[in-house]
Amino acid sequence: MSGNKINIDAKNTFTVNGQVYSYYAINKGELAGNDSITRLPVSIKVLLENLLRHQQDNGGSRKEIEALASSQGRGSTTEINYQPARVLMQDFTGVPAVVDLAAMRNALVKQGLDPQKINPLAKVDLVIDHSVNVDKFSSKSAFDENVAIEMARNKERYEFLKWGKQAFENFSVVPPGTGICHQVNLEYLAKVVWSETTENESLVYPDTLVGTDSHTTMINALGVLGWGVGGIEAEAVMLGQPISMQIPDVVGFELTGRLAEGITATDLVLQVVQMLRKHGVVGKFVEFYGAGLAHLPLADRATIANMAPEYGATCGFFPVDQQTLNYLQLTGRDKQTIDLVESYSKLQGLWRDETTPKADFSDTLLLDMSDIEPNLAGPDRPQDRVPMRQLKTATDDFIDLNGKGQQKTTDFPINDSDQSLHHGSLVIAAITSCTNTSNPAVMLAAGLLAKKALAKGLVKQPWVKTSLAPGSRVVTDYLVETGLQQSLNTLGFNLVGYGCTTCIGNSGPLPKPVQECIEENDLIVSAVLSGNRNFAGRIHPQVKASWLASPPLVVAYSLAGTTRIDLSQDPIGTGSDGEKVYLKDIWPSNAEITELLKSVSHQMFEKRYSAVFDGDKEWQAIQSGEEANYQFSDESTYIQKPPFFEPQYRDNFSNIVDAPILVMLGDSVTTDHISPAGAIPKDSPAAQFLRNHGIDEKDFNSYGSRRGNHEIMMRGTFGNIRIRNEMTPDKEGGYTHLQGQSQAMFIFDAAMRYQQEKRSSVVIAGKEYGMGSSRDWAAKGTLLLGAKAVIAESFERIHRANLAGMGVLPLQFMAGEDRKSLQLTGDESFDIMGLEGEMNANQTLDAVIHYPSGKQRKIQLLSRLDTAIEVDYYRAGGVLTYVLNRIVSKG
Repeated sequence: MSGNKINIDAKNTFTVNGQVYSYYAINKGELAGNDSITRLPVSIKVLLENLLRHQQDNGGSRKEIEALASSQGRGSTTEINYQPARVLMQDFTGVPAVVDLAAMRNALVKQGLDPQKINPLAKVDLVIDHSVNVDKFSSKSAFDENVAIEMARNKERYEFLKWGKQAFENFSVVPPGTGICHQVNLEYLAKVVWSETTENESLVYPDTLVGTDSHTTMINALGVLGWGVGGIEAEAVMLGQPISMQIPDVVGFELTGRLAEGITATDLVLQVVQMLRKHGVVGKFVEFYGAGLAHLPLADRATIANMAPEYGATCGFFPVDQQTLNYLQLTGRDKQTIDLVESYSKLQGLWRDETTPKADFSDTLLLDMSDIEPNLAGPDRPQDRVPMRQLKTATDDFIDLNGKGQQKTTDFPINDSDQSLHHGSLVIAAITSCTNTSNPAVMLAAGLLAKKALAKGLVKQPWVKTSLAPGSRVVTDYLVETGLQQSLNTLGFNLVGYGCTTCIGNSGPLPKPVQECIEENDLIVSAVLSGNRNFAGRIHPQVKASWLASPPLVVAYSLAGTTRIDLSQDPIGTGSDGEKVYLKDIWPSNAEITELLKSVSHQMFEKRYSAVFDGDKEWQAIQSGEEANYQFSDESTYIQKPPFFEPQYRDNFSNIVDAPILVMLGDSVTTDHISPAGAIPKDSPAAQFLRNHGIDEKDFNSYGSRRGNHEIMMRGTFGNIRIRNEMTPDKEGGYTHLQGQSQAMFIFDAAMRYQQEKRSSVVIAGKEYGMGSSRDWAAKGTLLLGAKAVIAESFERIHRANLAGMGVLPLQFMAGEDRKSLQLTGDESFDIMGLEGEMNANQTLDAVIHYPSGKQRKIQLLSRLDTAIEVDYYRAGGVLTYVLNRIVSKG
């Protein structure tokens, strides 16, 4: 594969049911006969097709194509330009992205240019799913009441999104109350194979996407390559910018055997998460293969793919096979689409069956699924798997860790009740999250367990707040069809909404007597949810121990009312006959679940998705402006024009000098710590801002719902109630102190003081900085607080890219150095040199640490601007200003 020819000829045609399609064959022409292409991981083949199809758009693409074709599943520093077909958004991340686009239009108008030069070039689907809260629960009217509250709280945001729907091309909005974006994507939006018809041809290519939610990877189960990015990077893709990335390592994960009787996909994925997080797959692709895939339904694969962010991978990919076609048929995709998927996948080498040879991988892991046991994960990290039989011990250990061990057997009365709580009591049991509600088997298992529990005379404990929030309306259809919804209702798992709810932290308030009992006695209480995230402070501010579990286990623990129990041998309760009831007595059999799965039909999916963009009458009644240039209102506390395009945030060509440390953090700091999504604490800077603008506490809503207002979000940055700044070791939450002083103050207030003094600051952190959600406000907020650089031992992929995309310099300590070896206390300041001249990707920069004693120490730091385009983005002050500059320069 050499020579001076610019383009590699790869065009070919094929026919499906009499219709002719063209495609770019990855093993044709100059690439034909290259055996290494045949052995490429399927996920890399998808990237290779993308490069071939876009080779005329990208300078230097021939080098990229040849490097990728010969990569053998191993990563390299070769940069490739990847152009996904579409973008998926949810409303928490989608609103600020649309705000940014509206602000870019404003900036164009200021320069006398047409605002409609800012328009999505890629298809964009935004699904409103993150806004509904569990305010009402355990009642027939809970759903209707929560929807009414949601619409009232979020009227401004929804008006704004409706404006965006009419103002931008290629932009659609799935209204609230429809489902969770990843489940809607899996069940309806994704095509697996995309076709683009023009006058001359019907061009076919793999369905690919990026999403502004880290769990976009769920779609990998369908053989669709997609992963989460920050809203910043997604906006760049929308505006025609390719994603610049280095060729990734692909780790092969072999699955053998099959799940034993009574074991769920949730039990499996928690084992997978633990294995891969321990192995280390940050920035890598993971691709699943092996004989076990034949026994793994697509819904189970979706559970595993969904949690790729939890094991740290860019994606968790499953090739197309017969299970894929079965699922497409089940969910109502048309016959031509299904036949096209099969034909194209086999032609292109994207198909998997028992005869498929093993691909070349950079490394491999093996898991025999028959070894899986019932699992949970927690108390505050999804990778910390705890077998169900060990949960009592794990809860006791956590109680001891928090200094409450001597009170483990103490009962604390609930006010105005004959009930009591103890350390380890369960106060939230939530069936929630696309991770599990997309899987009919585990949802039906939850309903069956509820039915069997009722037959034994069991009831849920009264202090447990229970909720059911499916990811699509189809779930309700099959639960009603089987009669299991009634059993769930009887135990308090009434429908509360179609959205993320508790998984994103929208768990709503606890009943007041329970809340007061927890506060008065400083109790360590628990939540159990069928979600994917349980980071400290995320699920509920009063819940310190949160455990991820399968939907049937969520129901089971609601019956027990505590996590200080070993359900493998302790009775779950006493039946109406006075006999002890054990979990094994009410656990549904695989045969029972299989029989009920027959009730899930393609007609359910076809009916529910026939009018997916219409919404209910409340949504349809929302009015919005029709102007192309959005008119921001100074009075709004939800939508404000961000300052990112102002001169002070453009161009980075100066060294960083005498920058104090704003905050110094340890390992595994998540984007939830940096930019929380949940409730706005009543004593926080954000709360004070809202009070000053006439907003009552009951109407504060959440940080996530107010991401369209930078004034709120910058005040919430580093504002998680569980964050630990090592500069203020005696205070938990968003506190720091000024350089050379000892008085604790809000991080926001300290940042404003430094800005008044015209001093930039830096953030210091440990390993795995920026774990978790693809939260662009974690980078935007850092910028607005005046931090010019983040210096960490290592970064998670998405947050590192977000920092670069906002013009904040991500820097990495050299091997053997960290905040401890450098004896940092937080009273030091940093000079970072080498930013004025030419910069390269992954450049080593000189830095000077100024200690309070007057001593100086010179060190080197590795720039984690990983690609040349990231250097360009940083220089411009961020990707948005980079794109805006290019548009302005063209006039």
